[in-house]
Amino acid sequence: MKAIVVKSWLKGPSDLEVKDVPVPKPKDNQVLVRVDSVGANFFDILLVQGKYQIKPPFPFTPGAEFSGTVVRGSGQFKAGDRVFGSNPTGAYAEYICVPSHQCFPIPSTLSFEQAAGMYITYPTSYAGLVLRARLQPNEWVLVHAAAGGVGIAAVQIARALGARVIAAVGSREKFDVCMAQGAHHCINYREPDWTAKVMEITGKGADVVYDPVGLVEKSLKCTAWNGRVVVVGFAAGAIEKIAANRILLKNVSVVGVHWGAYVQNEPEKIPEVWSRLFELAEQKKITPVVYEPLFYGLHRAKDALKAIASRETYGKVIVKPAETSKL
Repeated sequence: MKAIVVKSWLKGPSDLEVKDVPVPKPKDNQVLVRVDSVGANFFDILLVQGKYQIKPPFPFTPGAEFSGTVVRGSGQFKAGDRVFGSNPTGAYAEYICVPSHQCFPIPSTLSFEQAAGMYITYPTSYAGLVLRARLQPNEWVLVHAAAGGVGIAAVQIARALGARVIAAVGSREKFDVCMAQGAHHCINYREPDWTAKVMEITGKGADVVYDPVGLVEKSLKCTAWNGRVVVVGFAAGAIEKIAANRILLKNVSVVGVHWGAYVQNEPEKIPEVWSRLFELAEQKKITPVVYEPLFYGLHRAKDALKAIASRETYGKVIVKPAETSKL
């Protein structure tokens, strides 16, 4: 089969290479999946550069999110089942072996492309808004990077829960994307008066701020009394230092969300979150948004990741292995 293989740390996505490698053999409790779609992520770039918190031994195949068809089953899955799942590495390939508990059946309402972008973004956003921020109907939610993967998920989930959503993006070109996903208002967080616009829209400030960018300090200027700020990530590149007096003066709670750590710390929450997400998906209240164009062929993964790095994309960027060999 074909797969992207990394043998040493790379300067960037341009250095990715596709190689011929053996089809992996599933171990006990693993499924072998023929990969249809790979969900590309910004952290894929950091991984191949050696800048991510996970540093797999060489050689390795990057890629964490995928969807496809089971070839050899295990557990609840049999050959022919449509599944999506995640693994720390291995997705940029024609086949992948993963433990069966790391896969889910694809909801009937979703395509392979849509499902490939669901495993990380949607539970992260649901956990952030529901488990951490305790979002209530009619509250105002400010979602930063609202056209990105976790951002669009947060917009859709907040709207499904009855909240009023302000989508904050880095360019006006992305306003239409956010409005189509249920945002009530859009603002450009690159404009100097964006916090004033939030205050103007809400009249009091945002009850919940969902921040994958690193805009907590500025967002505190437009957070409501008893507001909750959810720290999701630092896409802007710098880890913020926050003036704690602003947290005190407005009775604000600043909380983090690390969905990947729930498996060690609160595993009982995982089925609860997925059950609710599948319910919302079947009701068509959430639908992963796929960036167009799709990137056909593993050799196009470098182009997909460059597009993500340039911030020109929206939703989930998908790579499609061009030709899947048959066992």
